Amino acid sequence: MSEVIILMGSKSDIEWSKKIASSCEKFGIKATLRVASAHKTPLKCLEIIKEYENKDVVFITVAGRSNALSGFVDAQTDKPVISCPPYGDKFAGADIFSSIRMPSGVAPMLVLEPENAGLAAAKILALTDSDIKKKVIEYQRKMKEKIQKDDEEING
Repeated sequence: MSEVIILMGSKSDIEWSKKIASSCEKFGIKATLRVASAHKTPLKCLEIIKEYENKDVVFITVAGRSNALSGFVDAQTDKPVISCPPYGDKFAGADIFSSIRMPSGVAPMLVLEPENAGLAAAKILALTDSDIKKKVIEYQRKMKEKIQKDDEEING
């Protein structure tokens, strides 16, 4: 069974992480929330990553400020890693740069919106899961329909 592991750097990221989990559930994907810090508890991070090394999972990392978690997780697994840092207006949003520039050989994907992080995970898992693929196609169809309807409402 396909699963998304949402690994947050601290419990303070729980609301952001719950938004991601909600998005995953729309596609019928189980989302598991875990807490571990790359700076403060790197061994716990490694333990969590190893728990899932023989499973079909996508990791979504949630860490603000200096986002070491996303790069750390990506460097320790061959599973897809999506970085979805909670952003704020402190430091004019400059925290995001820690998620953009990674060392060579480390490539977590960056998706800023929680709903889109769930969609990205669904698309990855849809490569091998036809039920998730059907839900992604239906989601996209509904999004296109909404745009068409909005255009018709504005233009009569």
